[in-house]
Amino acid sequence: MTVFERFIRSKEYKTITGKATMAFQFYLKEERLNSGGSINRKIYTLRSYSKYLRIEDVPHADQLPFFDVLKIRQGYRNRPSALTVFQVKELLEHIDRNTILGLRDYAVYALMYQTGLRVGEVHALDLDSIDFDNKQITVMGKGQKIRQLHLTREVCLILYEYLAVREFFFKSKSSPALFISKKGNRLAIRTIEDNMKKLLKKVKFTVPFNVTCHTLRHSFASHLNDKDVDILVIQSLLGHASTRSTEPYIHPSMERIRAAMEKLPGVIYMKKLLKEGVLKLPFQNNKPRRL
Repeated sequence: MTVFERFIRSKEYKTITGKATMAFQFYLKEERLNSGGSINRKIYTLRSYSKYLRIEDVPHADQLPFFDVLKIRQGYRNRPSALTVFQVKELLEHIDRNTILGLRDYAVYALMYQTGLRVGEVHALDLDSIDFDNKQITVMGKGQKIRQLHLTREVCLILYEYLAVREFFFKSKSSPALFISKKGNRLAIRTIEDNMKKLLKKVKFTVPFNVTCHTLRHSFASHLNDKDVDILVIQSLLGHASTRSTEPYIHPSMERIRAAMEKLPGVIYMKKLLKEGVLKLPFQNNKPRRL
């Protein structure tokens, strides 16, 4: 609402018309570089406000053009970038588990990868969120939606290892938070993100995208998809309200694409010809030159 108000005032529109609203959409796209989804959400907010004004019988509220403006068409949604299983393993192996802070950070990132939790969801976990007897964790997701996830034996052992040293943190006995800082506060989202940046400086692998805490969630979902887990199951684990939010995760990994390509009849036939010597490629006859 504030953005729209500033725009209307800056352009000195006397009345809110369809032309003014479309100009606002263009402004969001060209000057604020908003995505189609972001622009549509702002228009939806204006529509909701328009409904409220009608309910309150505000004069001329029924003449507001927000419902007449078309949605912005959204572009193709790229698959979220994910690490390979080996890259995730290398990342976790670079955490020093000989310190209590290292044990805490290892538990944080291992839990994010093994359960697909958002950084905010990890931040909000309490001690009573963990049910070791039933091997479950209760998570408060977006929109205050609660979901329960299964904990593997490996994750339980990692959490046991951390909880064994949690008492050595300042004010640990008075804090309900599962993960706490050196000062005894609930471990902040910013701290989790900053520690991830420090960790990434230690690893040897490089990837063509920016790795963040959320990348672990992407990796969790992508690896499940590679194991042919049903999209509805992945949707439930991620806490998505719709499969549309889960769809970006169901694209096959490069490993699966390569494996599929190797099974193509044409590829198999070419390999057979090469092996039998029937077919020879030009570079096979090239001999290294003497210097």
